[in-house]
Amino acid sequence: LCPQVPELQKATVRIRQPERVREIIQALREQGVAKLQVISDFDMTLSRFGCNGRRCPTSHNILDTSRVISEDGKKKLKDLLHYYYPIEIDPNRTLEEKRPLMVEWWTKAHELLVQQKIHKSDIAQIVRESEAMLRDGFKEFFDQLHKNNIPLFIFSAGVGDILEEIIRQANVFYPNVNVVSNYMGFSDDGVLTHFKGPLIHTYNKNNSVLQGTGYFQQLSTRTSIILLGDSMGDLTMADGVPSVENILKIGFLNDKVEERRRKYLDSYDIVLESDETLDVVNGILRYLLAE
Repeated sequence: LCPQVPELQKATVRIRQPERVREIIQALREQGVAKLQVISDFDMTLSRFGCNGRRCPTSHNILDTSRVISEDGKKKLKDLLHYYYPIEIDPNRTLEEKRPLMVEWWTKAHELLVQQKIHKSDIAQIVRESEAMLRDGFKEFFDQLHKNNIPLFIFSAGVGDILEEIIRQANVFYPNVNVVSNYMGFSDDGVLTHFKGPLIHTYNKNNSVLQGTGYFQQLSTRTSIILLGDSMGDLTMADGVPSVENILKIGFLNDKVEERRRKYLDSYDIVLESDETLDVVNGILRYLLAE
């Protein structure tokens, strides 16, 4: 496929159009580092889906299951998850059907969290005590982008305060990293009172929630994109980029692999099945950044 990127030979890699993928990788390399940016989801994309047979927590899970949430609150949040998550990943429902239900889920979850009177000062400790893990190879990934001044845009439907803390504690929160997510709003004495808008859920990660940030406008020369996601909703994350010349979409298929494989192969250029590493992404970056 691309001898310069041996990682593409991994058993976890599936590609429907190898020729096209090779062309995109070549084009990204020819356009050069100065034109490259990376747009990525966070939960289950940069963070791990599982470890030793157990699920790793998302940024929401970390909060939902932490010691600052009452038992009653934990139960209610879990009930929401059991009701809405199957809807979120149901391949037979349309996005039109899913969108209002996702807004409903996030809104209810955020309301429950606000009732818990969470303190801003507790967040670092909550993350420290959690089982959050970034994917293997994360350090090389963040370091390579930082060293080469490549912007990394993290677009997350998770909790911004939590995911920033995960990156901070991993010592890779560099100046080239920008995050758009659901952030908590605190009172003067540091108690959670609300979540700042606009609400970002799995299926509205596009221009509609980026209005006013102007982020992609500032990067209008960055027309080569590597997009990393783990859901169908992540495919629209680059919609705000003014003029995309080349885009390589890499999808992590973490869950229900058999029933979702076809949809992923139709939508993403490269699909990584049950792969808890950033090996393939790092291999591609290494090739693009090689002199």
